[in-house]
Amino acid sequence: MKRNLRFIVVLAVAAFSLESLAQTTNKPKHNLLFIGQAKGYQHESTSTAMATLYNLGRSTGLWNTYLRTDCTAITKKPLKYEAKNLDAFDSVIFFTDGDLDMDESQKADLLSFVREDGKGFIGIHSAAITFTGWPEYGEMLGGYFDGHPWGQFNAPLVVEDAKFPGMENYPATITLFDEIYQIKNFSRQNVRVLMSLDSNGLDLSRKGVKRADKDFAVVWARTFGKGRVLYNGLGHVQAVWERPDFQKMWVEMIQWSMGLVPGDATPRAKLEK
Repeated sequence: MKRNLRFIVVLAVAAFSLESLAQTTNKPKHNLLFIGQAKGYQHESTSTAMATLYNLGRSTGLWNTYLRTDCTAITKKPLKYEAKNLDAFDSVIFFTDGDLDMDESQKADLLSFVREDGKGFIGIHSAAITFTGWPEYGEMLGGYFDGHPWGQFNAPLVVEDAKFPGMENYPATITLFDEIYQIKNFSRQNVRVLMSLDSNGLDLSRKGVKRADKDFAVVWARTFGKGRVLYNGLGHVQAVWERPDFQKMWVEMIQWSMGLVPGDATPRAKLEK
């Protein structure tokens, strides 16, 4: 019995070693930088988002995720030791808020990373409350936070572009418990809305509702120079990150941001029902 047990253990160790070797040999060629710095409100779901996207990259073999709670890597200047700068990444994610620790040269490098280098940028939820005094950032992202009149609620969502990567994982309409932002400085002339709130299912008399056009975009994509930008306002509630449809959406959206799969980000007007 002991001999059989020893044999099983040896086989298990060998199998683990082979799997580790395979993972090393087949290491993904694409790199994702996830910045989770918070200089204002502390979102509990940021760590959940980090873990989720890190694990999705590993399980699919599509990308490596580098997790940071500082902005040191947001630069094109060489960094000491083994630290990577923007040149090493295909896409950058901000799940952030407030004025991050970035100087003017870092800000310029981030814009250049997307606009001139043709890389990807993704803003998650509170990225819309980030750098509210830096107009170029808001222009790149597509808008800024302007309150959340309904707080956390069963949000009535409408998929506006089922053909865009990740959106085919949802039905035409879905109700999702989350916190949805109202966005200002936002225009459909600049972005392609992928998902929005169904205004017919909202209490528009709530204090803080400001958009007279009843246009509450939640997820959108756009081009910015040569690069690709995506904003996804979902993800305040941790449980959302555990949904299989939500995770599948991110696998495809991250690939789009890296330029690995096609997706039409041409701005268009709101579709009439």
